[in-house]
Amino acid sequence: MKLDGIGAIVTGGASGLGAASARELAAAGARVAVLDMNRDAAEAMAQEIGGVAVAADVADPDAAEAAIAEAEAAHGTARLLVNCAGIADAGRIVGRDGPMDLGAFEKVIRVNLLGTFNMMRLAAHRMSLAEPLEDGDRGAVVNTASIAAYEGQIGQSAYAASKGAIVALTLPAAREFARTGIRVNAIAPGIFLTPMVSAMPQELQDALAAGIPYPARLGDPAEFARTVRYIAETQYLNAETIRLDGAVRLQPK
Repeated sequence: MKLDGIGAIVTGGASGLGAASARELAAAGARVAVLDMNRDAAEAMAQEIGGVAVAADVADPDAAEAAIAEAEAAHGTARLLVNCAGIADAGRIVGRDGPMDLGAFEKVIRVNLLGTFNMMRLAAHRMSLAEPLEDGDRGAVVNTASIAAYEGQIGQSAYAASKGAIVALTLPAAREFARTGIRVNAIAPGIFLTPMVSAMPQELQDALAAGIPYPARLGDPAEFARTVRYIAETQYLNAETIRLDGAVRLQPK
């Protein structure tokens, strides 16, 4: 898919991996809608890249549909959806105070999994109604999983479950959408220097980096963004989850 001139939506696009992806896609010529819960931050990012800001809870069907329609009104049908919105709340299944609150588990699943699915179903429907591009593509979806999908640590039960489901969703979604020329892939990032990590003490950041085989550093969000671009531009890449982690494998805790 040629990115120049196409409409794209990046969820969680105001910070971290989403912001890096929005910048990369805009630099490639895409017309980017920055979707985020934080409208002010989304507007600041949209202004930086020459895009448009839309605010929505990705797991809210009505709000998400309205945001996609708003993006479409500005840029035409979104041919690329990049799902970066997510949370990483931690907690043991059975802790010192008893079993995990079911609402805490549900919250992570709602944002990470249901939000991803909700945005994908709505965006893919609109893609399927559009005319094919010159290469035959109607669109592409890039979802964000995590290496926790494979090696979830103690305390990551909700997060690992949500990301594991995104990995499992990739193949059946790609198979279903194949008839309409829509590709579905995912990226499973390792430990990246996102705002959450950068807020940690430097000693802890250094310890995390030291555990990564090579390169022994935290991931740069720009590397994630370039992977998003590679997936979008490479038509033969479909139904795949790419680990982007410096060869690290998470330990139990």
